[in-house]
Amino acid sequence: MAVAEDVCTETTGATALGVPAASAMAVSTAAQEVGLKRGEFAIAVHLGLIRLMVPRDGGRPMVGRDEIERLRSQDGFPEALRERVRTVGTAEGARRLGISPDRFTRFARAGCLTPTTFYLNRYRAIVWLYLADELTGFAAREPQLLTGRSPGWLRDRLEGGADCRAGNWRSRRVERLLSLTEDPWARVAVLADTLDPVQLAEVVDDPYERAYVARLRPEPAFGPTGPVWARETMAHLMRADEPDELLWRRVNLIMELDNAREVRPAPRPGGDRRAIPSPGSERAPAPDPRGDADADADARSRSRSRSGPESDLVPGVPSSVPPSPCPGPGPVHAPTGAAEPVVGLLARIGLRRRTSRETNRRQSPPRRATFGE
Repeated sequence: MAVAEDVCTETTGATALGVPAASAMAVSTAAQEVGLKRGEFAIAVHLGLIRLMVPRDGGRPMVGRDEIERLRSQDGFPEALRERVRTVGTAEGARRLGISPDRFTRFARAGCLTPTTFYLNRYRAIVWLYLADELTGFAAREPQLLTGRSPGWLRDRLEGGADCRAGNWRSRRVERLLSLTEDPWARVAVLADTLDPVQLAEVVDDPYERAYVARLRPEPAFGPTGPVWARETMAHLMRADEPDELLWRRVNLIMELDNAREVRPAPRPGGDRRAIPSPGSERAPAPDPRGDADADADARSRSRSRSGPESDLVPGVPSSVPPSPCPGPGPVHAPTGAAEPVVGLLARIGLRRRTSRETNRRQSPPRRATFGE
């Protein structure tokens, strides 16, 4: 049983309005009104041919009746609309281009053709689908590729094991979703889908921000349909898997996240603002004798390290700042009570921390044990 991928009809950027019941209809009803199947309607929304509306009080997206009338007033309706969203597989696409299915697949793997959607067959294998209009345009632009021997750059790319189908589909989907919205946190949510949870936590280190982004992630217009393993396949395809793409997605997510933080902070428990307690507004905790003893011992230890010969063991590190162990893959936080350092772009995407660790490892001599340790 084939499971169609209709999750590319995200409502990110759809008009958020108070939608009266008399002026809008459900997505399934709208698909019947314009004579499109579920998959065709999903592609039309994804391509921007049909605009959805989201009620202000939440709920499923809807389609305005004026939008249906606009579609009906177009020339050639409904055949013209249906032709614009028509998709073909490898066999039919090869027939349209006048080439063999094997050559068609080579073009797609090399990145010459970009799939617009996919479905899973009975063996749970991914079957890519392509817009028929785009194949016609490709044949008109690149007629030399359809006949004769393939060029050297294409052969080299395929011999290197390249398969650009998932990456091109992912890029098209992300760019389309970003073009549908101006909300900064919604744009962060779109880019967050391209990273796995571990990498997302490295970039978005605030758990409240991650929870807010998770609520804003785009959802399919028809709701989450299909079995769980089909949705898991969709989530897997959405994540970048090549080093260059991973770096590119992380950089873009960092820039969008910085912009979103400047526009408005993510909501937090107890209010949308970060509450900073004023002095005396909270009851001071009772002093802990064990904590005071530990603090005194720590202070004496730091005093001995500043006065003793150990302060010269690590070159380039001030004596007032004790050398810290190599940081892990997570974000680096400032010590309690100190000003939080400004973290650069390279450090936030995980490059500068690795470089710093390698530099310190090469420059720092092995630490000598002092008497009494």
